[in-house]
Amino acid sequence: MSKIVVFAGTVEGRQIAEFLDRHGIEARVCVATEYGESLLPVGGRLTVSHERLDESQMETLFADGCELVVDATHPYAASVTENIRQACAKTGTEYIRLIRESVSWDESEVIAVDSVAEAAEILCNTEGNILATTGSKELKAYTVIPDYAQRVFARVLSLPDVVRSCGDLGFRGRHLICMQGPFSREMNAAMMRQYDIRYLVTKESGKNGGFPEKLAAAREAGAKLVVVGRPLREEGYTLSGCKRFLLERLAVSPRQKISLVGIGPGSPEIMTAEARRTLQEAELLIGARRMTDAAAGPGREIFHAYRPDEIKACIDSHPECEKVAVALSGDVGFFSGAKKLLNVLGPEVELLPGISSMVSFCAKLGIPWEDVRPYSIHGKEENLTGRVKRHEKVFAILGTADGVAELCAKLHAYGMDHVRLAVGERLSYPDEKITWGYPEDFLDRKTDSLCVVYLENADAPQRVVTHGIPDDRFLRAKTPMTKEEVRTISVAKLQLREDSVIYDVGAGTGSVSVEMALAVPGGHVYAIEKKPEAVELLKKNKIHFGADNLTVVEGTAPEALESLPAPTHAFIGGSSGNLREIAALLLAKNPAIRIVVNAITLETVREALDVMREFSVTDTEIVSLSVARSREVGAYHMMTGQNPVYIFTFSGEARP
Repeated sequence: MSKIVVFAGTVEGRQIAEFLDRHGIEARVCVATEYGESLLPVGGRLTVSHERLDESQMETLFADGCELVVDATHPYAASVTENIRQACAKTGTEYIRLIRESVSWDESEVIAVDSVAEAAEILCNTEGNILATTGSKELKAYTVIPDYAQRVFARVLSLPDVVRSCGDLGFRGRHLICMQGPFSREMNAAMMRQYDIRYLVTKESGKNGGFPEKLAAAREAGAKLVVVGRPLREEGYTLSGCKRFLLERLAVSPRQKISLVGIGPGSPEIMTAEARRTLQEAELLIGARRMTDAAAGPGREIFHAYRPDEIKACIDSHPECEKVAVALSGDVGFFSGAKKLLNVLGPEVELLPGISSMVSFCAKLGIPWEDVRPYSIHGKEENLTGRVKRHEKVFAILGTADGVAELCAKLHAYGMDHVRLAVGERLSYPDEKITWGYPEDFLDRKTDSLCVVYLENADAPQRVVTHGIPDDRFLRAKTPMTKEEVRTISVAKLQLREDSVIYDVGAGTGSVSVEMALAVPGGHVYAIEKKPEAVELLKKNKIHFGADNLTVVEGTAPEALESLPAPTHAFIGGSSGNLREIAALLLAKNPAIRIVVNAITLETVREALDVMREFSVTDTEIVSLSVARSREVGAYHMMTGQNPVYIFTFSGEARP
């Protein structure tokens, strides 16, 4: 005899039986009909019977080694539940009740009754077609309604005995709808429109019984819902609570399949079939509210979260949920939270791709996307103007209502008014909006926070990609400037990366700052300068070259460096005699930093040599650079020598 007996008269009961079978636990499963028996798995750990048992037969069954009874009978089978309770009490068998969660409704939306007979009595005084979904055993009550055979449409199970008994009562032809649930809102609404239903009679079957779908469909079809209340108000476990109890009671390890699902831009219609199926089958659905709303459905736990630690905590606290889906916007590989989630949840997680916002937007614009550069400034800093300056086609996820106006203000300030852009708001939703224009058209525009932008810069392909900007392109005044040849070698010695964070100490006109900022569009340059007139010139050159990832810092080093983010690289063009203190601070901020020092005076040369001797540095190198430029003297060209420059290069010993 199995130690567990399950009375599986509902969908939830069958799910509990299958849950036990999947975990290798033997159980005796009692169902009400042969049809119910046919729905359960064969050849596993379950012993299934459709024999109807009275209280004494239950006592005999429980006394034969049964330790636990799970009562998952229908909420309206009150007499069966009472028999099970009494039999458990007499045999001392542990009893748990699986209940369906009730659904609340607006009283103006429904007619509440205590029985099907009361519903039929009320409907006698109404006009219009009736859809009866209370089961074939209750159909006789509807025969009191005048002209019931023409007014009532009965939805019942597609079983021969059921069809025969319904026919005997006069329900035939199109008035007898034989279908197996569950039914979606769309299916219910379509059926009600097809048969011009004015009244839908249903039992309050809870979330898992499809009641919310019936309520929503009645609203949509303009019908009145007649609800037969439950005969008992019971206490017990929900489906998930019952599974959790069984795991703990039987000391069974949970088996969870976790899927990260890309749902596309947002509308359910644009999801892949695989994503939709996974979300529908999930017992636990996690995501931001917008994502879970797109995947909402009956029979699942829903948890609103987007932080990886919150999501993991939720999964860990629901071990009973075997199928877990985390809904993520767009595609899981395109600026998605999937990357961080994989670090938290582990590599066994399933990744299901979706349609990214870029792919969707480019399709709507009628352009290919293989040469479009994608970026996101949603929740992070990004030098987007630098990207647009460098690339002909750029796509960006903005994520705020002011994002477009702020971007266009920068494009306008940097003289990039020729850039053409398309703004997409609420892609895939009914109120989707796409607007073409130029920066000046969007300076005061507020958009929806679900916003993306596509930018075209026809001038980008002609831009020189190597560093070495001609000196005469810089605004100079009387401020000293590192010359082009020295600047070119010095920047090359830094070995910058795409995302480098760089200090330019003693920035002067900002020629080196601008050169570096344009070379690292994904990084940032902090130009430190103490002279007010040079600071103003720095700001002008920043605008002149459109270097949005350049921040001008007025002050004297090393004090001005203390509050700045840790650098990966530093160029020192002027130290005012503080080279040792500056180097000490840089190495303290980042022991792996790479530093280049330009020295013209012999005093600075001595300071640089002392720094290289005193501190723990590696990759040391000294280059002496002498440059001569030609000048015209009448019909002749003569070479004029520039001041020789010593270029010191070294790195912290922590350098990988």
